[in-house]
Amino acid sequence: MGAVLFLIKLLAWYLTGSVAILTDALESTVNVVAGLIGVYSLYVSAKPKDTDHPYGHGKAEFISAAVEGTLVTVAGVIIIIEAISTLFHPHTIQKLDYGIWLVAVTAVVNYVAGAICVKTGKKNNSLALQASGRHLQTDTYSTGGIIVGLILLLIFKLWWMDSAVAILFALIIMFTGYKIIRESLAGIMDEADTDLLKKMVARLNSNRKENWIDLHNLRIIKYGGTIHLDCHLTVPWYLNVFEAHTEIDSLSELVKTEFGESMELFVHSDPCVSFSCRICSKEDCTVRQHLFVKKIEWTMKNISEDAKHHL
Repeated sequence: MGAVLFLIKLLAWYLTGSVAILTDALESTVNVVAGLIGVYSLYVSAKPKDTDHPYGHGKAEFISAAVEGTLVTVAGVIIIIEAISTLFHPHTIQKLDYGIWLVAVTAVVNYVAGAICVKTGKKNNSLALQASGRHLQTDTYSTGGIIVGLILLLIFKLWWMDSAVAILFALIIMFTGYKIIRESLAGIMDEADTDLLKKMVARLNSNRKENWIDLHNLRIIKYGGTIHLDCHLTVPWYLNVFEAHTEIDSLSELVKTEFGESMELFVHSDPCVSFSCRICSKEDCTVRQHLFVKKIEWTMKNISEDAKHHL
């Protein structure tokens, strides 16, 4: 589909000679290449875990998104160079009405395809699909802006507007490329996902069980569509292995109910110590050494600290 849209835009550019339409055509070229890279990255990321990749191959999607963002940015630079050249060496634009209609058709198709990609990517936690979808939608917005510019050009016959429109939307394209690269690097570097952490902390606080005395050293790592969660859960020291494991299973079930089966948990159980009594609200504890003082509300900060909580 991307190749067909590119050919339509190329035809529009051939008929008109508009550098603004060339801007759209070059971005479609990037769409085609990025789409191929994205499909391959999805194939790689879907491979099962192996001895060389114990956490799976999901990072391939971040690399794919980084390549796509780079291609988008480079396309923007090329467009600006061409637009500046045309600005200093202007030429007459022809059959602009035909060009506008052809480009408008590609805008509608791009928007529908982009919306489908973003929706599917969010559903499957796929950064590659979301990046491709946002790129297609940005292409639609830039195409719409270019169409408005071309209509004004058709009405007022100000030929310099063609280059001005191309430069403006090249800058928008470059900003989109920067955002895609930024998100992909965040995934590669395992940057904390604050939105996901906020949702998780709220869910844990509202469904906290009395044997969950403390939760700390929580870390989240994304590998494509799979999310890995590590944490330490403090439980009463007198629970046997089976009972402690039951608490871990309960925590795992809670998280997977909220975030889906794509979430993998690695929970280490810690025994409570004497200072834990002051933050433990368990009522039937027969070995309590201190009176309960206050239950600590879990937050994004304290739940991530590598230390047991105490007053």
